[in-house]
Amino acid sequence: GVERNFYTTSSCGVCGKASLDAVRLRTRHSPADDPVRVAPEVLTTLPDVLRERQRVFDSTGGLHAAGLFTAAGEPLVVREDVGRHNAVDKVLGWALVQGRVPAAGCVLVVSGRASFELAQKAVMAGVPVLAAVSAPSSLAVELAIECGLTLAGFVRDGRMNVYAHGERLVQAAHAS
Repeated sequence: GVERNFYTTSSCGVCGKASLDAVRLRTRHSPADDPVRVAPEVLTTLPDVLRERQRVFDSTGGLHAAGLFTAAGEPLVVREDVGRHNAVDKVLGWALVQGRVPAAGCVLVVSGRASFELAQKAVMAGVPVLAAVSAPSSLAVELAIECGLTLAGFVRDGRMNVYAHGERLVQAAHAS
């Protein structure tokens, strides 16, 4: 018989150095210069706030959520969708309509993994901090490091792993 191998990835064909160069050249809203500081104890609570605001999630278990928060942890907008990227698009679309792009001083929280594409969307919208409940991809980490995006993964149960630009995460007394 004929043997067939199918390879799937979570990316949309964008990869490697060329794409990082493209992002750097195209964004007018680099998060690198954003002076915002976020208290780690605030950041680690945001996935719970996101989940509380997700009405449908617990009943179906199948929807992803994304939310834009202030550095103090106030939710600005929460949106959900079957797809992670769509949920983020809804959130950033709201920010655009509200005149909040670049999203300076904001934290984007996503219910799943932090893919390269989600990190790219955050960078393009000038979001300085991206927090994911699950793991980031290696390319997302690379992009975050290059573009000045603070990237935290496995943000849950009062803990997190910080993969890029942890200097923004400071104790409450120093947070803005």
